[in-house]
Order: sequence, then C-alpha cells, then structure tokens
Amino acid sequence: MSIAKTDTPDIIYTIVDEAPELASASLLPIIQAYAGAAGISVETRNISVAGRILAAFSDLLPEGQRVADDLAALGDLVKTPEANVIKLPNISASVPQLVAAIKELQAQGFALPDYPEDPASDADKAVRARYDAIKGSAVNPVLREGNSDRRAAKAVKAYAMANPHRMGAWSVDSKTHVSAMPGNDFYANEKSATISPVQAGAAKITFTGTDGREVVLKDGLTYKEGTIVDATFLSAATLRAFIRDEIAATAPGVLFSVHLKATMMKVSDPILFGHFVSVYLEDFIAKHGRALDDLGWNPNSGIGDLEARIAGNAAMQADLKAALAARPPLYMVNSDKGISNLHVPSDVIIDASMPAVIKAGGKGWGPDGGEADVKCCIPDNCYAPVYDETISYFKATGALDPRTCGSVSNVGLMAQKAEEYGSHPTTFEMAGDGMVRIVLANGDVLHEHQVAKGDIWRSASVNKAPIIDWIALGIQRTKATGAAAFWLDENRAHDAEIIAYVKPALAKAGIDIPIMAPREATRFTLETMRGGKDCVTITGNVLRDYLTDLFPILELGTSAKMLSIVKLMQGGGLFETGAGGSAPKHVQQLVEQNHLRWDSLGEFCALGESFNFLADARGKASAAIMGRAVEAATQKVLENGNSPERKVGTNDNRSSHYWFARYWAEALAAQSDDAALAAHFAPIAAALADKEAAILAELKANEGKPVDLGGYYHTDPVRTGAVMRPSATLNAIIG
Repeated sequence: MSIAKTDTPDIIYTIVDEAPELASASLLPIIQAYAGAAGISVETRNISVAGRILAAFSDLLPEGQRVADDLAALGDLVKTPEANVIKLPNISASVPQLVAAIKELQAQGFALPDYPEDPASDADKAVRARYDAIKGSAVNPVLREGNSDRRAAKAVKAYAMANPHRMGAWSVDSKTHVSAMPGNDFYANEKSATISPVQAGAAKITFTGTDGREVVLKDGLTYKEGTIVDATFLSAATLRAFIRDEIAATAPGVLFSVHLKATMMKVSDPILFGHFVSVYLEDFIAKHGRALDDLGWNPNSGIGDLEARIAGNAAMQADLKAALAARPPLYMVNSDKGISNLHVPSDVIIDASMPAVIKAGGKGWGPDGGEADVKCCIPDNCYAPVYDETISYFKATGALDPRTCGSVSNVGLMAQKAEEYGSHPTTFEMAGDGMVRIVLANGDVLHEHQVAKGDIWRSASVNKAPIIDWIALGIQRTKATGAAAFWLDENRAHDAEIIAYVKPALAKAGIDIPIMAPREATRFTLETMRGGKDCVTITGNVLRDYLTDLFPILELGTSAKMLSIVKLMQGGGLFETGAGGSAPKHVQQLVEQNHLRWDSLGEFCALGESFNFLADARGKASAAIMGRAVEAATQKVLENGNSPERKVGTNDNRSSHYWFARYWAEALAAQSDDAALAAHFAPIAAALADKEAAILAELKANEGKPVDLGGYYHTDPVRTGAVMRPSATLNAIIG
C-alpha cells in the first residue's frame, strides 16, 4: 500500500471511493496485465477516505491493521520528475460522510476513536484535529503540484457531436434565476496585496475583541516574495437577511435552492449551508430549540440529520412536516427518496447542481416528482455572475446545440494550494465582535477587517511560481486553440493583483489575450462555442472547478469524459479521470440491482495520456505503443456504443471493460512496431472475440439482483472482486 513497494513505479493508479473504485476492481486487473506484458509496472496507492482515516490513526491500531500514509508519500512524489499518477475522483468528505466512514470501520473491527463533535479535553481536540485534516478537499491540494489543463479528447468530442445528448428547451418566460447577496460578502469585503521583499517571511493572524484582548488565530504562516495574499469576510447578519428575503420572494411554483461547495470549501460552506437550513426552519427551531440542543443537532449537518435525530418523536416529526409545507418547495437532490437540497451539505455541489439545472432548460425536480423553475441562491458575488449570465444567455438565445457547438477547455491556476481552495487552515467563524488582522514579521499589518460575531473570515494566497507557470500554460494553449480569455475582474481585489502579473507576461510574449470579468467572459465563451469555435478559459482555482463541469456538461452531457492533465511543476505528470459527483447514485444502483453505470471513459483517456507521458519522459517505446492502442480502443468503445447505460440489461461498466480490453488487445496485435507485443496479444484478442457470447452472458448472469460489497467506504475486496469480475472466462483470458 505504500510508496516503498517500488521506488519509482512506471504508473501509480490511485485507490479511491464509491463508483470509481468499484470500477477499478474490474478495470485495473486488465490494465496491470496488459501493461505488465509491455514491461510497464502499475502500482496502487490508497487515497480513499477510509484509507486516509486508517493512516491517520495507524499508530493506535494493532500491527495487522496498520497502513502507510500513501497520500503523504504521493505528496512528496509529485514534487519530483518521476511522478506519473493516474488520479481517480475521491470523496471530499463532509462531516456526515466522515462520521459514517468512521462508524463503518469501527463495525469492521478497527478500534478508531469517535469523531468529537464538541471536543472539550486536549485529547479530544487532538483527535478532532486528525480527523479534520481528512475532511473536504484534503487530497487535491497535496497532489496538485502543477496547474490544470482540461479539455475534451478528440474522439470524445466527435462522438458527442455525432450522438448529441438531450438538452432541455429554454423559454424567455422561465422564472429560473440566480440570487446573490446585495453586498457584505466575500467579494465586497476582499482585500489583497502582493508580498514585497521586505515583507517576506513569517506571519500570523490575530483577533482583537471589543475587550482589547488579542488572540492568535493562526501562527506559523510563511509568505514568499511575490505571493498574493487575500483576506475577506462574509457578514452572517447580511447573509441571514438575504436568505429571509429570498425565501419570501420565491414565486409560487418556483423551487428554492442554495448552491455551494461544502466539500471543497470544508470550513466556510458548511457554515453557509447551516444558515440556509436554520433560516428555512426558523419557526420550527424557535419552537423546539431546547430539544434540538439536547439531541445535538447542528443545522450545518442538514435536514437529513435532523430527521434521523427526531425519528420516533411524532410531535416533532409533524411539526417539521408542517414547517416544510409552510415554506417554498425545495429543489430536490433525489425526489424519489425525499432528499432535498437542504438535506446533506455534501449533496449541495454547485458545479454539479447548477449545470444540471441549466442543461435541463432551467428546470429542477421538486418534492412532487415534477419539474419546475428554480431560484438558485449563490450567496457570494465572486462566482454567482457566471451562472446568472449563463441563464440569462440561454433565456435569450435558446438551448445550445451539441451537434455544432465548439469545445471549451480550461487552464486553471491550482498549484500549491492556490487561492480559496487553500484557505481551510485560515478560515474562521468569528466568536465575537472585533478586529481580525494579518500581521507580518516586520510589523506590517497586511490586512485588517472589523467583524461581528458569526461572520466568516478567511485568508487565501497563491505563490508567484504557480502564477507564472499558469500564464505560460494559458499562452501555450491559446496558441494551440485560438480563442481564449483570462477570467479576471479588475474590480475584485485579488484579480487586480493577478492582472499585474498577467499583463507584463502577455506583452513579453507578444500575444493579445483579452482579460474579462467572469460575467463578460461567460458571454464571450458561450457565443464563441455557439459559433462552432473552440475556446480556452484561463481561470483561477475555483472557476477551474466550476467551469470544467459547466461547459463539458453542456457540450458533452457529462464532465466525466474530459482529459484532465496536471503538468507538475517539477516535470512529472498527474492525470485525473473526471468528476465523481454522481458516484453515490451509481453505487446505490449496483447494490440494489447489480448494474454499475459508471463510465470509465475518463480512466481510458487518462491511461492513454499516462502511457504517452511515460514514453516521452522516460523514453519507453513500449509505452508509446500502449498509448496509441488505448486511444484506438477508446474510440472504438465510443463508435460501437459500448459505453455503460442506465438500465439493467443494457451495457454496464463491466461489459464496457470487456469491449475495451478486446479492442485494446486487437490494436496491440495489429501494430507492427513491436513484433513480440503483437505476438503476445494476438491470441488474447482472438480468445476475447471467440468467447464474446460466453463472457457477456457471464457478466450479465446476476444482473437485477442485490449484491453485498461488505461496506460502502471500506468494501471487502473478495466480495467486491466477485461482483465486479463475475466472468470466469474473461478472467482466465486476461490472467
């Protein structure tokens, strides 16, 4: 499980969670067998939630249960030229998910401590600190030691144009709209500065209360020269007034919703989510406040946790039902199961939920199981304009045509925990009124804000080297693609500092790439793609995340089919395989019906790129052959309609892997660059073709029946292997 298996394996394939990990149980044996025949080693490293929990508490476990900290080891590896990592989507755990994973592991015999909800003792605080390091986007900032280059593979784009996905029709009369705070949000209150040579070095964050007492919120910070450091806050009072106003302003027949990122923004956004829950249920909470305190309910955990805690209390259940009925109907995550937008914070994922509404023509599912227009509350004005402009554009112009639209790619600034996604250790909910300051070692007060109790204050930074690398990558991709824009708002404090780096770099390179605020850049990009032209969005870290779901979902129908290449700054490669937002539903269907509709196309694309990188970086000729064969196989899977489908009895993930293995073997057998490889794969290709009927029958034999994986976060490998590799014939051929 640890890096020590091999000092520098040719390829590292990550162990993750949910549907992508279940798919790996079927696909990875194929990859390892085929790569092994070409003399290429493929090893695994565990970055799953369960794996990270066990690693964090390995010192408390008996010898046989201890695991290495693979994430930390990978964090070291990605800072070297030898890194070649295929990263599948992992859970960015919310507190409810983390607690559920802990309970599952405890039930499996791992003597882990409980998650302390309200730590009082030093021991509890130490345990809480270990667990909190696992929450949210704990993986990505460690591994992303480079900037992001995300685009659709040519085969994927060609297939999407020839086989367009369904787009909902837009009406100019649609009541769907975005609502953002009137001010006093992160955008309005942001301050930003670039660290000068005399300011470089240590820093701390302090809070001085109205009593004059100073508390150090965060010590031990270090800022390098050229680092851009931001500080901002969002007013809790303004937020709550905004929520009340928007609930009251929700028109009849329109669904109420909030769109955040409580997984990636693991400190701030669960608090924002909790405000929406507590205001929406304000009367219910006022009536039952003491009982809710006794039950230990925290609005940040959502309505789902509330329902679980009051189960069996008929009076409270009736009052909750009445409270929900008295408010505007909620946008539903799963209307069949009664899971609303305010049920679980980890289900409120803006980059998945907003594109879904937009793709559907501005419609969302309501509690009655029908479609309706949606009020989309996105409190912070840093990014709300992107979705507001997109909705306004489609109301005016109608739905996008996937058959003719251009492709939108992204170059994202994300290296070294850039910007907001690196702000978790420096985000605080204010315990009282007072002044927050960033104080530098030379005595300078870099930023200060007057805050009130309950306000959310945060600081974020981005180092100079990633900025310079990002600009260069943006210029490179613009030259290769054509149209592009830097998504930067000169009226936003942080963006103004970034622009001070961008303009001289563009002048030096002799290239004119427009710099636009997100709203204007959104319109520019939509018009470019509607005209059939490709466009590069060059953005910061959050917009990288949001846009690489929004535009692919509009043009391809999914964001899971994007090439996601992280050019590591020290010369290595990190190849990501797509989004995992729909993975929980896929797991549920597998458990209930033994049908996994997860599409491994992202894994196929990343695998091909990883082989190509290996060929270029280490001069492995066999890797180039493998890469070309993977690309040929991927194209055939698409052309022949072998991708997974939604319903039992149709193609699923496992049958898709059979076809991929067959086409890959056929391509390797047909190539003439390596006679030994061709000779090795010719009988495999022939056997896979000859046994097609038997293999597909074995793969489908138990579909429609429930299966037991032995866990959700920490599945049993034997049971999972039996479910995901049910064809003895295929297994014998692959080896």
